[in-house]
Amino acid sequence: MSTQRPKPKSQVYSQLKWFTWLVSVTVAFSVVGTNPIVVIGQSQPPQQADQKAALEEAKRLNQQVVQLYKEGKYSTAIPLAESVLTIREKVLGQEHPLVAESLNNLAGLYKKQGNYQKAESLYQRSLAINEKVLGPEHPDVALSLNNLAALYREQGNYQKAEPLLLRSLAIYEKVLGKEHPDVALSLNNLAGLYDLQGNYQKAEPLYQRSLAIREKVLGQEHPDVAQSLDNLAGLYHEQGNYQKAEPLLLRSLAIYEKVLGKEHPDVALSLNNLAELYEEQGIQRFKKSPSYMDMGNSPDCINYFSVQPFSY
Repeated sequence: MSTQRPKPKSQVYSQLKWFTWLVSVTVAFSVVGTNPIVVIGQSQPPQQADQKAALEEAKRLNQQVVQLYKEGKYSTAIPLAESVLTIREKVLGQEHPLVAESLNNLAGLYKKQGNYQKAESLYQRSLAINEKVLGPEHPDVALSLNNLAALYREQGNYQKAEPLLLRSLAIYEKVLGKEHPDVALSLNNLAGLYDLQGNYQKAEPLYQRSLAIREKVLGQEHPDVAQSLDNLAGLYHEQGNYQKAEPLLLRSLAIYEKVLGKEHPDVALSLNNLAELYEEQGIQRFKKSPSYMDMGNSPDCINYFSVQPFSY
């Protein structure tokens, strides 16, 4: 078996660890919160009772969209997401952050269906609104950049994805600080892009920095730390450096088992990763986890962007 990981198919990692080697990415599906949104240079007129009722209905529908997304019922979710967008545009206008949020959500659904042309235009419009009303250095702009980059990454358009990820990282570092979990995730995403291109020299220090931030901020036994360990191990695995990969995978497995329990899907994935590593060395210590393989996974279905589809 080759040590080179096969290139990913056009799939999105949406909080389910489906793939042999995992790398995380954020693609946000946003649920409306209770905090007010500050819009640059705009004062919002008071809402009438019927407008408030309409926005509450949009919020309710959006929660249904979130649930349907989680269940993989994208075709059912799309008309509801379109209704949410229509309501918000009518009540709030064409350039409100919640409209940008709805555009983002609808784009994510089309992306899941492989309709990249529709998804791209929606992501671009969402980004433009966020840049205009929130400012070019707002975290939501960084998230929009990341989402559009993930779309290009799925299509193999790495040249378009890289500058978006670099700008997203720069925003997060400036606004949130260099040791924020979102910075760690952004570093991970950029590393994953370089990893896909075989640029291990650029990918490795980004993975390492992402791991260090997560260990410091989230603690040594957080599932995100286990993810980072898997990602870095995957990089070493690709290069045939099994001695570096093995202890990272063993530590990742131990974290998952302790925090999530021995029958969690992430444990199955971790066992599978370790089995792959040993198999390539001719060592039969673990069999591929049946629970992992039963989820419809195969070694050539690998995604290097882990997606957090909803931003609560």
